Amino acid sequence: MIKDPAEYNAYVAAVQQTDPNAKISGMEAFLAQYPNSVMKNQALEILMGTYQQANNPKKTMDTAAKLVAVDSCNVRALALLSYFDRIMAQGGDPNAKQLLVDGKKYGQQGLDCLPKFNKPEGTSDPDFQKMKDQMTGIFNAAIGISCLQDKDNACAAKSLRIAVDLNPTDFSVVYPLALSYLGQTPPDYQNGIWFAARAAAVAPAQNAPGIEKYARSQYIKFHAGEDGWAEVLAAAKANGPQVAIKPAPTPAEQVHAMVTSKKPEEMNFAEWQFVFTNGSQEDQDAVWNAIKGKAVQMNGTVISTTPTEFMIAGSSDDIDAKKADITLKFEDKVPVRLIPKDGASFDFQGEPASYTPNPFMMVMEKGQLLKAKAAAPAKKPVVRKKPAAQ
Repeated sequence: MIKDPAEYNAYVAAVQQTDPNAKISGMEAFLAQYPNSVMKNQALEILMGTYQQANNPKKTMDTAAKLVAVDSCNVRALALLSYFDRIMAQGGDPNAKQLLVDGKKYGQQGLDCLPKFNKPEGTSDPDFQKMKDQMTGIFNAAIGISCLQDKDNACAAKSLRIAVDLNPTDFSVVYPLALSYLGQTPPDYQNGIWFAARAAAVAPAQNAPGIEKYARSQYIKFHAGEDGWAEVLAAAKANGPQVAIKPAPTPAEQVHAMVTSKKPEEMNFAEWQFVFTNGSQEDQDAVWNAIKGKAVQMNGTVISTTPTEFMIAGSSDDIDAKKADITLKFEDKVPVRLIPKDGASFDFQGEPASYTPNPFMMVMEKGQLLKAKAAAPAKKPVVRKKPAAQ
């Protein structure tokens, strides 16, 4: 209660102004004349709200800072300070680094004070809960963006996820959340790709194509192919529930897909090598039983020779590495004049007799030198590597 009639009249006169500028002038005058008034906190809060209504962010922040200085748990003031510090920093303010430090400080202070926030008189329970949720999102957004700036991606992801869950269409927090997940070691591709796709869906029109391209590149990096990307993007644009991102198939899964879609006789040598090096025993057996003992004509590079046995590189990878992957055995000695020099490319025939998976070596018997040129050395299938475990 204000006991001084003059002070009381000045306060009431300012509060009752309907014009924002007149109310601002009245409140500023009241605070200047009565700096120790028992109504100082309420006057500052009204003044802060009126500056916000007048779209004057600088004066809003100045007044909020004064209010927090005298009422350290005024969550409305803390929310405004957290919000404006973050938005100004993200908007390219030259003092962005300090703004983020301040925003994080106010954000944490706000979260600490929020449990003590009493429901304003005349506010319904649903509206009060909505108010607290909005403040929770604001405080966590300020903390998360500051953590992201400091490259503390775990902290950023934790806080920004809360902010995004409360406001899933706010691009200013959705995209940073994606970056915080993808910036972790190892990257959290499941969440990172999803929120990158969500960011593309809620981004301003001029930013959407670039962000969608980035999200797609992260998907391909994780999945080792773009199959399924269109479905993930569509779900993100529909604001549906988060969908799982399928990782790249393992080499064994790739082998099985190959074995079930291609006859062993139609595979080249490098594909056999891929099967026998990476496949399950069942898939290896299926291919081996189909080719064992059957004559094969191919081209290779000589690594070393004896009159009865040539060490040969048959796949292009092993040719480049100058590493033998075939032991070709002859039933009779090869005449010296017909033995190719080490490093020479030549055509031959042999019958697969046995193999060892790692390091890979196939033994071929009944070797023959061919005059007609056989097919060029084949390349191994590209292994779609699965990223490191989360």
